[in-house]
Amino acid sequence: MNLTRVKALTKKEFIQVARDYRSLTLALAIPILLLILFGFALSLDVDNVPLAIWDQDKTQISADFIRKFQGSRYFKVVGYFDNYKHLEEMIDRNQALMAMVIETNFSELIQSNQPVPVQLLIDGSDSNTATIALGYANAVVSGYNAKFLLQAFSKSGIPEPAMIDVRPRVWFNQDLRSRNYIIPGLIAVIIMIIAALLTSLTVARERERGTMEQLISTPVKTGEIILGKFIPYFIIGLIDQLIAVTMAQFVYHVPFRGNLALLFLCSALFLTGALALGMLISITAKNQLMASQLAMLVTFLPGFLLSGFAWAISNMPAVIQAITHAVPARYFINILRGIYLKGVGIKVLSIDIFLLVIFTVIMVALANKNFKKKVS
Repeated sequence: MNLTRVKALTKKEFIQVARDYRSLTLALAIPILLLILFGFALSLDVDNVPLAIWDQDKTQISADFIRKFQGSRYFKVVGYFDNYKHLEEMIDRNQALMAMVIETNFSELIQSNQPVPVQLLIDGSDSNTATIALGYANAVVSGYNAKFLLQAFSKSGIPEPAMIDVRPRVWFNQDLRSRNYIIPGLIAVIIMIIAALLTSLTVARERERGTMEQLISTPVKTGEIILGKFIPYFIIGLIDQLIAVTMAQFVYHVPFRGNLALLFLCSALFLTGALALGMLISITAKNQLMASQLAMLVTFLPGFLLSGFAWAISNMPAVIQAITHAVPARYFINILRGIYLKGVGIKVLSIDIFLLVIFTVIMVALANKNFKKKVS
């Protein structure tokens, strides 16, 4: 081994890295980004569970019971309602994870030392969060029951102390299977990554192979070039979507309660935006290596970590939550889980669909604007 040649090659490599400032920036930014995301954004703790309450009793005793939940750091009361319809809307729109129904005879049963039923309605779309939240609710109720146990020991003549009888009822994912929660979100992440990666190499590949000059010399217009490159990958993306939906149904047995046409319509919308994003990356990147790196950075990391796919966005810090609004996969995952598990339609998903339309229009416009039919 000639150390002189090793030294020369090492020096050349440093110069090459310094000249390629894009690769240098990525090499530095990716570790920093991962450290920030894993250090601040990801949390498996479930705090401030949104809780909607319907207190039919409306007495001091029921108010004291509700205060047990208000005083816990694990729950956050988001509103008081007077019917099941409002509770259902709160859960459908992801504004409440849990709803509690206190019956009209709550205080009477407490005072007569009888078992007291309290109904809990839980959104089981996220099975892990729902299980933890249910455990927190049982802990709060157990603490409340302890007061009556102490009264029973301190007073004679009370054969059985009053006890709260919690009767949980899990909606949308009755068995709390994490697979039912993961698979719909995974479909969104797969489409985002695959679509962007496929198209991110198209223009860059043309430049590297020297065929871009031949393409530019033809009378084909800019929009036609983009559309001609877009259509094959759009078809491939729809095939990927079909395979994913088929496997979810027949391999993983994920319940499908919504409209299949709405699912594919929203998928086509999201796929169009993802493909346009990949095209924009390919136009900007200049070479295939840079294009693939940018595609992974722009699609995989946000789609996997900041979309609500694996970790609840509500548990992230406020700054990170604000950043997640710029991740289109977040809205598509809400749509997929709403269609799959809740069976909701356009009325409930209208905001998410509208934001996907904005994302798609912006990406298509940027890709069309930045593609120039000329040699750089």
